[in-house]
Amino acid sequence: MPGDRAFPIVVVGHVDHGKSTLIGRLLHDTGSLPEGRMAQLRSLSAKRGLDLEFSFLLDSLQVERDQGITVDAAQIWFHSAARRYVIIDAPGHVEFLRNMVTGAAAAHAAVLVIDALAGVSEQTRRHGYLLGILGVKQVVVAVNKIDLIEHDPERFVVVADAARDYLQGLGIAATAIIPLSARHGLNVVARGERTPWYGGPTLIEALDALPPRPAPEDGPLRLPVQDVYRLEDRRIVVGRIESGRVAVGDAVRFIPGSQSARVAAIEGWNGRAPTEGASTGQSVALSFDTEVFVERGAMVAGADQAPSESHVITVRLFWLDRQPLVAGDRISLRYGTAEQRVTVEAIEAVIDVDTLTSAPALALPQNAMGRARLQSAQPLAIDSFAESPRTGRGVLVRDHRLAGGFVVEDLPQAARNLTAVDAPVTPEERARRNGHRGGVLWLTGLSGAGKSTVAMRTLRVLTDRGRQAYVLDGDNIRAGLNGDLGFSAADRGENVRRTAEVAKLLADAGFIVIVALISPLAAQRAEARRIIGGTFQEVHVAADLAACEARDPKGLYRRAREDRLRDFTGISAPYEAPQAPELRLDTVALGVAEATERLVAHAEATFLPATRAPAPVRLAG
Repeated sequence: MPGDRAFPIVVVGHVDHGKSTLIGRLLHDTGSLPEGRMAQLRSLSAKRGLDLEFSFLLDSLQVERDQGITVDAAQIWFHSAARRYVIIDAPGHVEFLRNMVTGAAAAHAAVLVIDALAGVSEQTRRHGYLLGILGVKQVVVAVNKIDLIEHDPERFVVVADAARDYLQGLGIAATAIIPLSARHGLNVVARGERTPWYGGPTLIEALDALPPRPAPEDGPLRLPVQDVYRLEDRRIVVGRIESGRVAVGDAVRFIPGSQSARVAAIEGWNGRAPTEGASTGQSVALSFDTEVFVERGAMVAGADQAPSESHVITVRLFWLDRQPLVAGDRISLRYGTAEQRVTVEAIEAVIDVDTLTSAPALALPQNAMGRARLQSAQPLAIDSFAESPRTGRGVLVRDHRLAGGFVVEDLPQAARNLTAVDAPVTPEERARRNGHRGGVLWLTGLSGAGKSTVAMRTLRVLTDRGRQAYVLDGDNIRAGLNGDLGFSAADRGENVRRTAEVAKLLADAGFIVIVALISPLAAQRAEARRIIGGTFQEVHVAADLAACEARDPKGLYRRAREDRLRDFTGISAPYEAPQAPELRLDTVALGVAEATERLVAHAEATFLPATRAPAPVRLAG
């Protein structure tokens, strides 16, 4: 049989329009049923006093059989003479719409089932719109139960025209509209004598005529980072390739951010490693020719094919939560392996699925379709759906529950309309007036290591010497600017990002900025370095856990040991010590005065002109 890859299709339609019966008939008439399954089906149908009921092949859950509806998505394989297929059976009942999202998202084509007697229903329109949102542009319409209208060609034309017109309004051209009877096998695989007026393809012929699925490995490299491991002295980035290919020697970028590297190896275990590259669908472990600092949620992309970074995106979405979505809501955006908190800036439109008209609105109610503008404090490394369907969509989460699905509009992102304004005062001019350059001393270390103490002492000395200096202390920042953040991994990352942005502004203004922030993860500090640029100086205020716990100036370690403080660094959350900081201050071996003296000396050696010799440090008290 040509090709090894199964052609994925989704079968959608109203709950009562006969999807399950149609799928069961497809399996039977193509000879794809396992041996003995037909006997089982006859027995089950007879027990229920029914004729042969093909829908029972799909309704494997007791609740489905009892209610006569399909509630869960399932994958079913069958084959024709031309190719192999995988059917994603998506539920039709409005209450189970969220399951359909999972099924339809992976489909390359769809069969839209419409009851010939009932015609195009509201749920048919919703499913058609959802196919449009998910980018499923190849749709075969199956006008089922043609026997219930006595095989009337005029009624068929009415239903066919309504379906065709609606899909055209969505930008979808129906590849075929077929009158059939799933129960009797009419025009599913074999032609029937009861529709001599129909000269088009059978359902299986229409499916076989669909063009082959484009190979996703020909697209740009997109590898969402699932995790990062350390193997001896190397960091190993692992994840599943969503599109494109990767090979040893390839230049890649890590998004968000500006880190780049070349793939040094595709790692293997038990002595087995791929000798060639890897492509879409494969899970890989990569090492690189330089140290990289990334974490789960980042994206590995081709060096010249990286996705856009933006704080604002416009999305087309379907909303499933009972509580309406309104402007100002804060929800979570999940795409790839990333999860970001976003704010709903505006509900730009609610779509009427009957008329396909849109209108501005203040809220998006349950089961509604629409368009919204979302803003994130952290940059979103995400594709538009038009550029990369596999990485241009995701789900919306509210209070840890699935609340909707979205695709990124293939329109210019709002953030791209921003234009940087050049200041009339240059950094060089500020440096001449201040007698030093602006820059950032980023103090990282465990709680109790002495970061704030050394930072404040250094501020005093630098100010007394006429330097423009300022301290950004972690506790003070969380009392105001970052008061809305907790201590989850995402919030810690956002805490570092915001602080780095403020430090960058102050350094640009000519200040020597001293940041005292635990910033526990190497990837967070690498992001701070990226934001701030060449003036960033990492300072490790080093003290082991025992020393910090013995000091415990705020009583935090005691509370953490008593399980009264969650996600506390060093106890229940990790701390990654810098491997190559610009300065290391061992506050177990050094007193406060000596640690301050070394930090002041480093600041003046780094930010003062080379011709000006720093003065010795004199501390009172």
